[in-house]
Amino acid sequence: MNARALYEALLDTDGPIDSWLDQAATADYRARLHTTAVPHDQWWTDDADLLEELYALGRVSDFLLLDPQLPPYLNLFTTLGMTPILEQTPFDPFLHEITEVEQAEDPDSPVEILDVRHPGLMLGELLFNRAGVRVRAGAAHAERGVADRWPLFWTHRRAHRPTRDLSQGWGGNSQWRTDFRLDYRTADGDLLNVAEDAPIDGRPDLAPNAYGGLGPDERLLTPAERRELLRHRTLLRVPAAPAAADAAWAAELWPFEWRLPDGINEPG
Repeated sequence: MNARALYEALLDTDGPIDSWLDQAATADYRARLHTTAVPHDQWWTDDADLLEELYALGRVSDFLLLDPQLPPYLNLFTTLGMTPILEQTPFDPFLHEITEVEQAEDPDSPVEILDVRHPGLMLGELLFNRAGVRVRAGAAHAERGVADRWPLFWTHRRAHRPTRDLSQGWGGNSQWRTDFRLDYRTADGDLLNVAEDAPIDGRPDLAPNAYGGLGPDERLLTPAERRELLRHRTLLRVPAAPAAADAAWAAELWPFEWRLPDGINEPG
């Protein structure tokens, strides 16, 4: 049994979650998931199947959030050992996904959470899903129509905005060979997209147009905009380069392998 089976059952009928959880418990599914709860020994280098299983479970989460029913959703994932992110704390892009922006009159007003629209989930130190939040912010920090409507990367489905992940465009079994993005909040700092290794600013030993460096779509973003996209999985403001405001450009953008230097979240 696996999360793909649950996802496909959810598409066909209502109410398979309890029976699936019974099978998951019997198959020690919860124990297997918990091997991912800390970034020990770079476990992902030896267990691609578990990366794909986390991705399939993320697809289940995305589907349920299309029409959130809080008790079934939380019952499923807390039974698997996850901890909900429900509190209306200060805005944190590691924990919070902006679902709606109320534009403040003062453009310099910082991002402030107004309410939590759906819960987030942590599995130990591993971020499984961010909490969806409605925020108020000045346009210098988050623009209405961009922060809440621009494509959301590393995400399969959302009801209110376009999304992009590496499963899209593949059919049949191929789409399920997608890896889950691994973000960890550790005592030493945040690790973002830690299973990947493409330098977010390109390789300094390569010419700008060389294979393996930043592509032309990536180079349209400033270093600060690339970091914003990695942290928030989307952009918060219209990009500085006019060509980067085009939807066709966003469709070609490939940030999925970006990683910050040393994998550690930089300040700001």
